Amino acid sequence: MRNFKCYIADLRKRVFAEVARLAYEGGDYRRMEKLPYEIVPGEVGNQRSSIFLERAIVGERIRLAMGLPLRPVAEHSLLSDGIEESAVAEKYYDPPLVNIIKYACNGCKPTHYEVTNACQGCLSRHCQNACPKDAIDIDRSGHACIDQSKCIKCGKCKDACSYQAIIKFTRPCQEACGMNAIGQDEYGHACIDYDKCVSCGMCLVNCPFGAIVDKGQLFQLIHAIRQGDEVVAVIAPAFWGQFGDNVTPGQIKAAMKQLGFVALEEVAVGADLCAVEEAEEFLRMVPEKQPFMATSCCPAWSVMAKKEFPGFAPYISMTMTPMVLTARLLKKEHKNCKVVFIGPCAAKKLEASRRTIRSDVDFVLTFEEALGIFAAKGMDKA
Repeated sequence: MRNFKCYIADLRKRVFAEVARLAYEGGDYRRMEKLPYEIVPGEVGNQRSSIFLERAIVGERIRLAMGLPLRPVAEHSLLSDGIEESAVAEKYYDPPLVNIIKYACNGCKPTHYEVTNACQGCLSRHCQNACPKDAIDIDRSGHACIDQSKCIKCGKCKDACSYQAIIKFTRPCQEACGMNAIGQDEYGHACIDYDKCVSCGMCLVNCPFGAIVDKGQLFQLIHAIRQGDEVVAVIAPAFWGQFGDNVTPGQIKAAMKQLGFVALEEVAVGADLCAVEEAEEFLRMVPEKQPFMATSCCPAWSVMAKKEFPGFAPYISMTMTPMVLTARLLKKEHKNCKVVFIGPCAAKKLEASRRTIRSDVDFVLTFEEALGIFAAKGMDKA
């Protein structure tokens, strides 16, 4: 099971905290040029081959957290380029939402099977006999080796080996992507086919090198709070345990008030509204007008269905998601307020960037970004 407490998670939190602190302090934002040196101090890199590489990666993470695009690798530019346009109280996500920092990518080999040195050179040769494509050869020492040009990656050799000497080597981002949207460029670095990508964020959380990063809005959110906007936070029910094992809903609500939010509401009320509306829609449409109805609650799932099964697109519910329904309800109660949704999923950022949703949900933060804001204000989550 993946360990959520690791260097990459700590780095994300530190970047979010520094970006939030920068937004709260205001002033000349060109001082962000110093942030990579503060986040990665010293003269020797601790995690990668060079401290300059570590700082370059951190710099791009800072830009993306502010909603800025990655800088072109082959051109000179400052870390702060474009910051004035981003230092505003309202900014939508510019595509692409999910980005790959090329020089942070390890260039992992594509998914394949390989024989390890645990091979005992047995006489039964179960692996060779199990292969349907004659892709396994036996060398002079009796050890098996796989011809990758013949291998169809069925895994039968791995299952047949008595010593578990054959492993499935996976490219984590590629393996996690359910849309087959991850490929590689001429340098072996991962690249995303945005025509296939649904911004689910699975590649992002599964990359062990932290090379895949989504854009953020916490910089703009804090500007909205600082200029006096009435900002209401809507939090996903998954908040339990996200801010510490012993943190109560009351403590979270009090902390949000300290950050400048006028109110905190759980999106469960929108989930109830969604369930009622979907039920009414189902009774109205099925089976008289269509054979079945699929849910519309998850934007990544909805986009996937429309891409992969376009013939079924008309059968996806037209009901708005719990996030949107909750936001609309709050904007009726709080005239001229701005709504920020806080949840676990990057796909909600994709949903909020849609032109039909922008007037309902102004900002979307992940729980990690919210933790970064707490850290910037010196609030101990424990």
